[in-house]
Amino acid sequence: MIIKSKYKIARRLNAPVFEKTQTQKYAIREGRREKRVFARSDYGLQLVEKQKVRYTYCLTAKQFAKYVKGVLGKRGINQQEVLFGVLESRLDNVVYRAGFAPTRLAARQMVSHGHITVNGRKLNISSYLTSKDDVVGIREGSLKAVLFNGLEEKLKASTSQPSWIAVDADKKTIKVQGSPKLEQANLLFSLAPVLEFYSR
Repeated sequence: MIIKSKYKIARRLNAPVFEKTQTQKYAIREGRREKRVFARSDYGLQLVEKQKVRYTYCLTAKQFAKYVKGVLGKRGINQQEVLFGVLESRLDNVVYRAGFAPTRLAARQMVSHGHITVNGRKLNISSYLTSKDDVVGIREGSLKAVLFNGLEEKLKASTSQPSWIAVDADKKTIKVQGSPKLEQANLLFSLAPVLEFYSR
């Protein structure tokens, strides 16, 4: 998925949905910009939240719709929790969350180029949904690639990995040890309006 004009998209959605728009420099620049607040209809709000989620996880409209409709088709579940779990469990997102790549798009490229393994086997499918006890690693032939220079030090210094994955900096592996937990306070988007949008 190629995304152009990340700054314009983030400004339109009024949310720093891309890693490059989550910097202090961007926040200062946007703080100086005159803010215009427009009243939106319920449909408009739902559409904005849908776009926030899509761009956060770098998904096409078709990919995202498939995930949401799959969740809406299930009964007796917390739909927001399940949808969040699906999005977070994608292999490219796990690689990003662990700190192996600086952005989700970089993580997706890392996976698609065959650098990543799951349970010892090379896997180049970014949308693969990891599950508990899966071990994600780097293909042996890729360990000395420039792409991973200094990774061990970065992993040891990082404190941002979520609690549902365990990162072994020495082995450069990620173990999925639980399920992603939805914590609305830490998100840039709300999933409730998204589910309402696709339920129309």
